[in-house]
Amino acid sequence: MGKKEFEASIANGAHRRMAGMIGEWEGTFRLWFQPDHVACEAPQRGTIRGVLDGRFLLHEYRTRFDEEPIEGLALYGLHLDDNAYESAWVESFGTGTSIMFSTGPATAEHFNVLGSYGDGQGGPRWDWRTEIEQPDPDQLIITMTNISPQGEAARAVEVRYRRVTNAGV
Repeated sequence: MGKKEFEASIANGAHRRMAGMIGEWEGTFRLWFQPDHVACEAPQRGTIRGVLDGRFLLHEYRTRFDEEPIEGLALYGLHLDDNAYESAWVESFGTGTSIMFSTGPATAEHFNVLGSYGDGQGGPRWDWRTEIEQPDPDQLIITMTNISPQGEAARAVEVRYRRVTNAGV
């Protein structure tokens, strides 16, 4: 990626659109282990900030599962040379000691990446899709879908954020 391409993306391209996610957020975390049965619904707070001159976004968040606190970090980016969204995600609840790396073509209207994880017992890997949509400047919807080795998709996580307008006040 050349400097000119990045500057153009920051000025009027995909990096500018991604920068619209920067801010303080609060909302609801919902978790499914089985289809049609919400296992947990809890408040979630998050911060998304630009890092490395806007090349990437860092999402830091806190929620809980029952009474167990959950902390997570995700790094989101757009690889201009490959025209691909990329992410690296870690969480005290969902990823253990693993870093989940995910990628996806940047042709979609929203951030959409696919990663995978092992079952911890040497079995086939499962896929994990993460999508981030911003229907308006003050709303973010993060959806995570679990995909079995047979290709069956099931909703796993949904976070519905609203922008905190008086953050730090």
